[in-house]
Amino acid sequence: MKIVPDTSIIIDGRLSEWIKSGKIQKVDIIIPNAVLKELERQANDGLEIGISGLNEIVELQKLSKEGKIYLYFQGSKEGNADEIIREVAETLHATLFTSDKIQAKVAEAKGINVYYLPSLHEEKELKILKYFDEETMSIHLRQDCRPVAKKGKPGNFRIVEVGEILSEKELAEIAHEIIEYAKRNSDSFVEIERKNATIVQIKNMRIAILRQPFVDKFEITATKPIVKLSIDDYSLDEELKERLTDYNRGILISGPPGSGKSTFAQAIAEHLYSLGAIVKTMENPRDLWVRDEIAQYAPLEKSMELTADILLLLRPDFVVFDEVRRSEDFKIYADMRLAGIGLIGVTHSNRAIDAIQRLIGRVELGIIPQVVDTVIHISSGKIKEVLELDFTVKIPHGMEEADLARPVIVVRDFYTKKAIYEIYTYGEQVTVMPVKERREENVENVERVVSKYIDSKFRVEINRKVANVYVNESEIPHIIGKGGKTISEIEREAGIKIRVHPLIEEEIIPDIIKRKKEIVIRVGKAFAGKELKIFIDGNVISARVGNNGEIKFKRNSIEGRKIVEAIASGNKISVKL
Repeated sequence: MKIVPDTSIIIDGRLSEWIKSGKIQKVDIIIPNAVLKELERQANDGLEIGISGLNEIVELQKLSKEGKIYLYFQGSKEGNADEIIREVAETLHATLFTSDKIQAKVAEAKGINVYYLPSLHEEKELKILKYFDEETMSIHLRQDCRPVAKKGKPGNFRIVEVGEILSEKELAEIAHEIIEYAKRNSDSFVEIERKNATIVQIKNMRIAILRQPFVDKFEITATKPIVKLSIDDYSLDEELKERLTDYNRGILISGPPGSGKSTFAQAIAEHLYSLGAIVKTMENPRDLWVRDEIAQYAPLEKSMELTADILLLLRPDFVVFDEVRRSEDFKIYADMRLAGIGLIGVTHSNRAIDAIQRLIGRVELGIIPQVVDTVIHISSGKIKEVLELDFTVKIPHGMEEADLARPVIVVRDFYTKKAIYEIYTYGEQVTVMPVKERREENVENVERVVSKYIDSKFRVEINRKVANVYVNESEIPHIIGKGGKTISEIEREAGIKIRVHPLIEEEIIPDIIKRKKEIVIRVGKAFAGKELKIFIDGNVISARVGNNGEIKFKRNSIEGRKIVEAIASGNKISVKL
């Protein structure tokens, strides 16, 4: 018997299994050169299927040397691979083995003997599953290292070694098994295939297979949810729950990696479905653990934009977009939201406000509140913060002049309705400014602006909506400027009305201590390192304050004797900065 396997059968790996089990014996296996070339190309591109296919041919060579089969290569290397494979089978009057339905139909139409092997639905457990238990969040396999498992739950986990050191060969076998399982089972997919990187979805388990040189050593990482939560497990406020069911809303779920964002998103999806809504998801990879009735869509022809085009034709009530990360994703999110679809996006960020900032520059500032009006921040599997966005025209917080009014996005705490941030354009820059009520924060802002105009000492005090700036009397004309031009510039930049006053040196009340051999003037550590002036009966002494907040003079020094005499006479001793 002569067998011509096509690429699908070589990658499949079943041919060598059948020979080893004795199901096939003493047959001629002719591998078309076009198959070898195609596998070589795929392997050079770092694709896992190419590497698996070459490993299968190596295994067939070993079986040939053992005398179990006769293996040789034939046919052209150039041209359409499927056509060349059929020509080889037809010329040699061999049987074409394939698991490709189209290939089988074409061969049958041409009168070629064909043996079609449908995809297997094996119950055999994957080797990687032996590392999982009921509390395992993820498994990390790495060449020449012990396997480790992350056990626990988001925000409360531990790392545990779960096996012996793995060789490159053992990892390759696990990877091959995963790829084959994904190809043979309808509920599993090879989601992403790039050079030296393959992402596979096996039911609710996401597996990343990474090879050199992309990573320094061969590694496989598998993650899967350990618990499926419902919306009731989050104890949501009724107002928030009502907002989640309003298709006129655009919602972002934010949080760091592994914080439980996707778990919350799938709980929302199932809740919306239970209310009678048509819910669909856009995912890459498709790893949300949702009921079968909720359709999960991947990028169409590697483009999520094309997926969005199809979904707009399907008219769902809600779409869960997991995850919104790249600029194109945010543009797609905005386009779908403005089209009127209820949208729930999932994005990475350490803070809720960071999720909003990711929209800046990707979506026009004026339409951000129409695209996203609610941000729910998840950390350690719990809702930590909820923000809502509102759009208005106002004078930004901290500014006073009426001509500074502009369009402002006000970011509020969802529960207290208190403004937390304001987003607006200032000059050519987009500013995300915290709304701070503390007066000292405004003082720092005015000090920063005034310091650009004068180098000498000054002091700032905020009284209601006016900043009183105290400067040396000689500096007053300079800070006012001709016709008040300079002070107007300072007010515009500081965002507050400013009044200028002469600086009167501030008197410090000292604590004077007489010791046996020294006189100590204690002014406090706040003045450490500063030079102070000591006024004694018309005389002025300059001295620097030590790190402990004290100025020390020897008792028999000129300064020491003057201080002792002033104390004895009842004369005032004052200290000024």
